[in-house]
Formats: sequence, structure tokens, C-alpha cells
Amino acid sequence: MTPFKSPDGMPIQSSAAQGVRGKVVLFPEYLEGIQDLEGFSHIYLLYYFHLIKRTKLVVKPFLDDKPRGVFATRSPQRPNHIGLSVVKLLKIDGNNLHIENLDILNGTPLLDIKPYISLFDGLKETSAGWLENVDMNLGDIKSDNRFI
Repeated sequence: MTPFKSPDGMPIQSSAAQGVRGKVVLFPEYLEGIQDLEGFSHIYLLYYFHLIKRTKLVVKPFLDDKPRGVFATRSPQRPNHIGLSVVKLLKIDGNNLHIENLDILNGTPLLDIKPYISLFDGLKETSAGWLENVDMNLGDIKSDNRFI
């Protein structure tokens, strides 16, 4: 459950959704699978962009006016329509995972949950490709209907 009923006006990344809260409601048959998850501060959510009806290999991303290869972006118009967000895990209450920094449309089908582990995932030496030349203020950039 998220506060976003439409893609229009949503944050474009979880890092731009600071303080936005929601929850993941698990089906009862998956409850056993979240055992020991509560000790993690952050989790990855993998989900299916269920409203996307098109696939494009070249897209115009939110952060640039230049068309880019879809695999060099986080556009939802990818061939597999799979999305990824890192969110803060606030607490687990039964089959409800209370989360924060949420950039996902309400009703989006969740495919998987994985713990964020800084020892594995917090890479020190990285580069951001074409994004290194983009003046970003993610808080000012909101989603629109360009990908639907």
C-alpha cells in the first residue's frame, strides 16, 4: 500500500521519496519467509511495472533530454518490466512490512524482497555513466505519464 494512486507526480527514485511511508502486505503463505528480516534496516523490493504496455530499447529518461539505451536507465519500459527500489524497513507487524522512502505505485505486484547488506551492496568505487554529467535535484523531478 502506497500513497501513490497515479504515476503522475510520484518520486522517480526511492532516494527522492524521503519520508514517504507505506507497507507491503504479504500473502499468509509467505509469512514464514520473512523470519529474521526485521534485523535489517533496508530492503530491496523487486516488482512488476504492471501498467507498462510498451517496451522501448531507447528512451528519454527523466533526468536527461537525450535518448538513452533502456539498460543505461531505470525506465519502466524495459523488456522485462521489472522495477527495483531500496526502502527503509521500519517494522514488521504480522504480514505487514512497514516501509519508508517509497517510490512505488499503489497496487504494483511485488515479485521479491531481499535484504540490503552494505557489506555486499555498498560498493565504494563506482561510476554513474552518463548521469555523472547531469545536474540532479531528484526532489524536484516527479514522474509523469511518459512511460505508460
